[in-house]
Amino acid sequence: MKIRLAILEGDKAYLERITTVFNTKYINKLEIYCFTDKGAAMQSVKSARIDVFLANESFGVDKAEIPQDCGFAYLIDASDIKCLAGITAICKFQKVEMIYRQILDVFSEKATDMTGILAHDENSSYLTAFLTAGGGTGSSVAAAACAMNFAQKGRNTLYLNLERFGSADAFFNASGDSDLGDIIYAIKSKKANLSMKLESLVKKDSSGVFFFSPTKMALDITELTIAEAKQIISILRLSGTYNHIILDLDFSLDKRLLSLLEDCNSIVFVTDGSQVSNIKLERALRSLEVLEQQGDTKILQKSGILYNRFSSHTSRKIDNTGLKEYGGISRFEGFDTQNLLQQLKTQAVFEQLEQEALRQDDF
Repeated sequence: MKIRLAILEGDKAYLERITTVFNTKYINKLEIYCFTDKGAAMQSVKSARIDVFLANESFGVDKAEIPQDCGFAYLIDASDIKCLAGITAICKFQKVEMIYRQILDVFSEKATDMTGILAHDENSSYLTAFLTAGGGTGSSVAAAACAMNFAQKGRNTLYLNLERFGSADAFFNASGDSDLGDIIYAIKSKKANLSMKLESLVKKDSSGVFFFSPTKMALDITELTIAEAKQIISILRLSGTYNHIILDLDFSLDKRLLSLLEDCNSIVFVTDGSQVSNIKLERALRSLEVLEQQGDTKILQKSGILYNRFSSHTSRKIDNTGLKEYGGISRFEGFDTQNLLQQLKTQAVFEQLEQEALRQDDF
């Protein structure tokens, strides 16, 4: 379906420009009605079942005149004002992607009973989880580099960090104030259409990777239950937007987390090959074997090991795990995060993961 968008704006040149861009970028998602006359706009809003109405503040539109099932926001010139008289305010002069996301946000607050714009088979998004049994192995950096590798090859890739101390903003950057806290609020309050809300809050890095910024307070992520995380992931997979979702997680033997891992297509355990990291991983794998023998979980068959920060002097591989090996990434010294990612994203270890996802696409 398309969102019916009405825009009331006195600047005809601006209307022509924004309509042209919207019709180029979002032709399958927006149906646009443009007005320079308030009376004609209000009549259309009431009779044409408009979903979202944007009106320049100069027209003095009263929200009470607008149908309750129509989302409403003011168009303003200033970039530092978020609302006027309690109504969402959208700056006219910003990137069209930001305006579109704000339109989705306004719409999501009204479309509480809709399932989303798109619906595809869940297998359309290939889900890969990165985790480690011990800290300091660079699991998150490897996950971010993998996402960049896939995006560089033209795959629509989302990096979703659900760690307690997630660091997505250390790897990726984009404009906008939204973060995972907004998603947690939406799912807890049940006031918004979650699929639309997710689309409005996602950001896109210059590398092509989609991501969500971490919550402003680390404590906020602890409010998200595993069941809610699974709901979010399911909606993202069903959206049809992403070829590949890279999930960055804290590992535990909690059965609720393991049920989330069972939903993944592939699972990557990251170790640096050090004695301590390998011992922790071996203990984790033995525990998973016991749980599988008890019939409680089945994740080892889709799991593999990636050796990160591997050194020929201090690292060794783990013998007889029965898991596939994705290969190793050498230790890089003296790089900041961004330059390190540029080095890592070209590593051959991600090719096997890519091939697994491509085989899923072919199937």
